[in-house]
Amino acid sequence: MTSLQLDPSLLLLDGRPVAVRVRRSSRAKRMILRIVHDEEALLLTLPTGVTREAGLDFVRRQQTWIQQRLSKLPDRVPFAEGAKLPLLGEEHEIRHAPEERRGVWREAGCLWVSGKAEHLPRRVSDYLREEARKLLRTRAREKWASLPAGTARPLRRVAVRDTSSRWGSCSSQGNLNFSWRLIFAPEPVFDYVVAHEVAHLVHMNHSPAFWQLNDSLTPDMHYARQWLRSQGARLLRYG
Repeated sequence: MTSLQLDPSLLLLDGRPVAVRVRRSSRAKRMILRIVHDEEALLLTLPTGVTREAGLDFVRRQQTWIQQRLSKLPDRVPFAEGAKLPLLGEEHEIRHAPEERRGVWREAGCLWVSGKAEHLPRRVSDYLREEARKLLRTRAREKWASLPAGTARPLRRVAVRDTSSRWGSCSSQGNLNFSWRLIFAPEPVFDYVVAHEVAHLVHMNHSPAFWQLNDSLTPDMHYARQWLRSQGARLLRYG
């Protein structure tokens, strides 16, 4: 079992405050510290019996490591006029069209946003989440339909979340969840993640049979896995 304390402590790194969120886990055997890429924060996992104060002392001793990791984070790209977003590998520049009444739309390599400037970030976020949901739902159902009849559990629900620890998941009930930020990934990576979770509707494990099926459902599984390992943090830096 795990529990997350929502009141973060602040660690000062060269005068810069960095939030430290503490999670307790009865399964943890040691203290674990990781970077939360989308927030530029720290997540500290404490095993049973280790006090919060001892954990924060552990974090303070890791300041050199923390600074090195934070310095390697990709630049954040806010949803703002002129920002460039890679939508399934195709670059789109955000352009503001305040006098229009069309909401958000794509045209000629641009992502156009109408309305007041203060609403632009929210409108872009809402649009991209909905686009990701539609694309992921369609792709998942296409791949599920391509499976040999009778081999897979029914595909029930496809939903999107804003997660930082996993790109997708599959439940034993046949529900698939994906990070909406996959819309910023290259098309082969987007396709691979969908294939991975659909393959779990047949094999709820990572056996050789699972990987063989996963490979058959997507054009370049090995490229996609390598891209996520080396570039996946970029997906968390938009918005």
